[in-house]
Amino acid sequence: MKQRGMTLLEVMVALIIFAVTGTAIMKSATEHLSGINMIEELTFATWVANNRLADVHLEQKWPLKNNLKGSQDMAGRTWYWQQTVIETLDEDLRMVEVRVGLNEDGTSSVTSVQTYIAKPQVVKKT
Repeated sequence: MKQRGMTLLEVMVALIIFAVTGTAIMKSATEHLSGINMIEELTFATWVANNRLADVHLEQKWPLKNNLKGSQDMAGRTWYWQQTVIETLDEDLRMVEVRVGLNEDGTSSVTSVQTYIAKPQVVKKT
């Protein structure tokens, strides 16, 4: 008599292979989605920091104010920034660092962006 079909052992081995494969695929997909979320947060946080640095450049105030804090709404979230001004060896040049995160208390930041700002020059009219 010829057997048709699969034995219980063959079915169990096939199910184990399917379960391991499915688990690996789900893990890979989850890591991919997590990575996309991190890239999205980093992108928006960098935009917020760059917006703040552009504002500092446009204000043209001297001396620059240190330890400023603020917020900006972007992409349906409120992003909190902290501005730090650091003196350089040149008294007419300052480094400005802006840290951006999702916590108002500033305990964790998503990104930090720095730039240098020179003292605005006074143009004399003759």
